[in-house]
Amino acid sequence: MWTTRQCVQRLTSSSIRTLSSSAAPHVEVTKTVKAGDRLGALREQLSQDEGVSIDDFAASSEPTKIVRKKAPPRSSKILPKPRWLKAPPADSENYQKLRSTVRELGLATVCEEARCPNIGECWGGGEDQTATATIMIMGDTCTRGCRFCSVKTSKAPPPLDPEEPVKVATAIAKWGLDYVVLTSVDRDDLPDQGSEHFRQVIQQLKIKKPDLLVEALTPDFQGQTELIERVATSGLDVYAHNMETVERLTHLVRDRRAKYRQSLDVLSYVKSLNTGCLTKTSIMLGFGETDDDVRQALEDLRTADTDVVTFGQYLQPTKKHLPVKEYVTPEKFEYWQTEAEKMGFVYVASGPLVRSSYKAGEFFLRNYLR
Repeated sequence: MWTTRQCVQRLTSSSIRTLSSSAAPHVEVTKTVKAGDRLGALREQLSQDEGVSIDDFAASSEPTKIVRKKAPPRSSKILPKPRWLKAPPADSENYQKLRSTVRELGLATVCEEARCPNIGECWGGGEDQTATATIMIMGDTCTRGCRFCSVKTSKAPPPLDPEEPVKVATAIAKWGLDYVVLTSVDRDDLPDQGSEHFRQVIQQLKIKKPDLLVEALTPDFQGQTELIERVATSGLDVYAHNMETVERLTHLVRDRRAKYRQSLDVLSYVKSLNTGCLTKTSIMLGFGETDDDVRQALEDLRTADTDVVTFGQYLQPTKKHLPVKEYVTPEKFEYWQTEAEKMGFVYVASGPLVRSSYKAGEFFLRNYLR
C-alpha cells in the first residue's frame, strides 16, 4: 500500500521529468514579468507573430488628424425676429430717476425682470407724462410652471415678507408714480394663496397716496371666490387676470392648474361684485392660434363682461421654453384691435410690443376718467 505522502512525491517527480524532456517542446513555464519589462516582452511577441516591431508600426502609421466639429445647424423651430420687434432706447430723465429709485428701495419690477421692451415709454411717461410701473410682490418664485414664463419655480417658495405692504407703499409714494400695476407669482403653497397679502399692499398704497391709481394683475386663486373677492374689494381701480392664450392651446401654454374656463370665471365673478373697478386681460399671439381661436376668445371675454383686452407678441425667453410658431405682423395686430373694439370692449391695446400693463396710466386717464 502506498501512503499519501509517497503518492504526492511520485507524482511530483514524474511532472518534473515531463517538463524537462524534449517530448514537450511547446510547453512554456510562465515567469513573473516586472512592469519595466512588459514593453520589451510585447515587442518580442509582436516580432515573433508579425515580424513588425512597434517602432516600425509607429513609423508607418499616418499621423492622427484632428477633426473640428461644426456647430449644429440652427433649429428650424427658432424663427429669426422681424424688423418690427424693436423698441426705442430708454434714456429719458424720468426713466433714469425711476430706475435709480428702484435700486435704492430694493423693489422688484416686472418691467426689468422680464426685460420689457416698453420700459422707456412706461417709466418715461409718454405724451401725458403719466409714469407707469409694474411691481412684483410675494417673492420671485412661483409654484406653477407655465411654458412661456421664465420666472423661477418651486413647490415651497420662501415665506412672505410681512413688512412688504408698508415697504412697497412707502417706496411707491416716494417714487411719484401716477399709476402702479401690482402683480405677483402664484402661491398655491399658502392657505389663502397670498390673497390677504395682496389686499394689504393695495390698502397701504391707498393710505399713502389716495389719488394713486392701482391695477392688480392677479393669479387665479384656484377659482376660489372668497379669495378673489378679498382682492377685488380692496379699493383697487383695475382688476386684471390674464387669459394668456386661446382655449385650444391653454393646456400646452399654461400650467395644468391654470384653466381657460377658470380664468374666465375669475373675470366674470369680479364684474358681478359691482365694485366699480374695470376688469382686464391679456392674450399673447404667436403660439399657433387660428383666427377662429382668437375670435372665440374675444366672444368669451365679452360674455364675461370684460372691459379691457390687450394683444402682444409672444417672445421665447429661453431655449427651454415654447418656441415661437409665428411672428404676427403689425397689420394683423391692427386687425384684432378693430375687431375687439367692434365687440364693445372699453379699451383695446394691440401690437407686437404691447404687454399686459403697457402704458396703463395713459389708457386709464384717457379712456376712463375722462
